[in-house]
Amino acid sequence: MSATPSTMLELGTQAPDFKLPSVNGGELSLNYASQSKGFVVMFICNHCPYVLHIEDELVNVANEYIAKGIGFIAISSNDVENYPEDSPEKMAQKNYPFPYLFDESQEVAKDYNAACTPDIFVFNKDRELVYRGQFDDSRPKNDKPVTGKDLRTALDAVLEGKTIPEEKQIPSIGCNIKWKPGNEPDYFG
Repeated sequence: MSATPSTMLELGTQAPDFKLPSVNGGELSLNYASQSKGFVVMFICNHCPYVLHIEDELVNVANEYIAKGIGFIAISSNDVENYPEDSPEKMAQKNYPFPYLFDESQEVAKDYNAACTPDIFVFNKDRELVYRGQFDDSRPKNDKPVTGKDLRTALDAVLEGKTIPEEKQIPSIGCNIKWKPGNEPDYFG
């Protein structure tokens, strides 16, 4: 289990648009969230222990904030040839309360400078990045409770029209995105 931090995309960045297949059929673009008060784009996958560790509380947070007008979109960008447990067929078994999209080309992950799973990005209603970072400070085996407090704080700030100070935004830690051979992004240096 490697521990890869998120890259911390620059605040104020406009949400890169995309059109990706949903595991429930059809395609979805960023316009899905256009009528929301804000939205979350998160890069997750099926097998990562960091994602599995927060999964139940992530669903709770999503259900709570979807009811308050926040949109949620999950994307898996992993190489399914080498990690078949992350295939769209396996993704469809998750039954999340939000769309779960497959980024086969890995271009959307690159557009967001995504590095790990989970990698979480929160945008305001104007599609400006206002938070990127951890779900909370719980990790597998650190014995801290999974609360989603960092994401909850960010979403409350979006709903209240407040700013989340950059110094309070802590990088997420998770498994690295499983890049296809030769497709690694250049933002890792």
